Amino acid sequence: MNDTDAVAREQAVTDFMRAGRESSRLSVMFRHAAAARLGLTVTDMECLDFLMDTGAATAGQLAEQTNLTTGAITSMIRRLERAGYVTAERDPADRRRVIVTLVPQRIEDGTRLYASYGTAINEVLSRHSTEEIRLLARHYEEMSDVYRAQLATLGSDESPVAEDAPSR
Repeated sequence: MNDTDAVAREQAVTDFMRAGRESSRLSVMFRHAAAARLGLTVTDMECLDFLMDTGAATAGQLAEQTNLTTGAITSMIRRLERAGYVTAERDPADRRRVIVTLVPQRIEDGTRLYASYGTAINEVLSRHSTEEIRLLARHYEEMSDVYRAQLATLGSDESPVAEDAPSR
C-alpha cells in the first residue's frame, strides 16, 4: 500500500468510526423516544424485539439476552404482562420455568410506531445493490459479534478500567 492509499484508508476508517458513533447515538435516542411513546423502557423494548425474533422464550433466556438479573427480569415480565404485550405461563415440562410469549395484537402498536422508520430504511436500501445490502448485513453481524465479546469482557473481572475514572 502506498502512502496515498494509506492516508485514504486512515481517513476512511476515521469517517467510518465517526459515522458509527453518530448512528449509535441516534439509535439510542430513537429507541428512548419510541419506548417513551409506548410507555415502556428501552430494555422492555429490547426484550420485545428479541421475542419478535423468537416468538417465545424462557425468563432465563430473556435475562441472558438483556443482561438483567432474574429479579429484574421478573419485574420486566410483570410490567409487560400488565401492559398486554406478553403472556407468561409455567412450562408444562418443567414447572420451575416460565415461558414468555408475545401477544401479536399488542405488538401492532409498536409496529405502527416504527412504520415510517421502516419506510425510510426501505428507501435507503432501494439505492443499494443486493451485494451492497449483503455487505451491510454482514457488517451488522460482525459488529454484533464485537459487541457480544465486549459485553463479555465488561462483565468479567478482566475488563480494564481507567485509573483516573471518577468513582461513583
